[in-house]
Amino acid sequence: MTPEQVLSYPPRVLTQAQREFYFSEGYLLLERIVPDEWIQRLRAATDELVERSRKVTKPDAVWDLEAGHRPDAPRLRRVSAPVDQHPAYWDYVSQSIIGDIVADLVGPDVKFHHSKLNFKWAQGGEEVKWHYDISFWPHTNYSPLTVGTYIYDCDMDQGPLQVLPKSHLVEPMPTQYDRDGRWIGCLRDEDAAELDTSKAVALPGPAGSLTLHNCRTLHYSARNLSDLGRPLLLYTLSSADAFPYTVNPIRSSRDQAVIRGKRAEWAHHDPRPCLIPPDWSGGYTSIFALQQKEDRAAA
Repeated sequence: MTPEQVLSYPPRVLTQAQREFYFSEGYLLLERIVPDEWIQRLRAATDELVERSRKVTKPDAVWDLEAGHRPDAPRLRRVSAPVDQHPAYWDYVSQSIIGDIVADLVGPDVKFHHSKLNFKWAQGGEEVKWHYDISFWPHTNYSPLTVGTYIYDCDMDQGPLQVLPKSHLVEPMPTQYDRDGRWIGCLRDEDAAELDTSKAVALPGPAGSLTLHNCRTLHYSARNLSDLGRPLLLYTLSSADAFPYTVNPIRSSRDQAVIRGKRAEWAHHDPRPCLIPPDWSGGYTSIFALQQKEDRAAA
């Protein structure tokens, strides 16, 4: 659906001004919008995953680990597809207010693409360099967005999401390959240096807050240098008329599940081109591994 078509539907949760801001700026921050009952369930589920990770000794398709991860001192970077690891995560995205909020931004028919639980562990959790999302998993249109849930308070010391307003409107989109043609999962250093980061907006928030950013929006997060960890639960959702045309790097049993409305009968094709990623059919770890060049040889 086009933004004009989306805005023609009456809002369910957001104000019309918030919807227009999202389409103009490429992001939203909604503070304390998730009821505490959900946050408590998500915290308990996340604690269970951290406990399970103590038995994990090397990264795989589900568990991405920081260097120094040990059974007595777990240091996770990511759990991929948490909706397949604990029922609370699927219940949350399919039954909570999230689906209605996203329907206000993509249209009444909302589809699930993937989920991930990113950690920035205390005292050194890694930065995520400037990048945009859609070229990791191209779709027929640019409706996909990512919703982040802060399940604990996140302040500036913990490396909150930062976005560059209006960057989703820039044409052409910058490359995320290096000069040797290898996928790096972020902007080249020289392209990042040209960004006017004085206009970047940080999105810290208390527990129960949501960040939402469009799949084309440039974003970044700094290292976590605080004494508190920063788990961030992320879901990528789209209009039902957006269809992926490359392998999903984070595969899930819920891929393409409709969480609001109905299945689309027609695909909507945006005429703007999209950068294509490598072939992920051989496997994928995480953006952390890519940007830290751990996967460079295989990229």
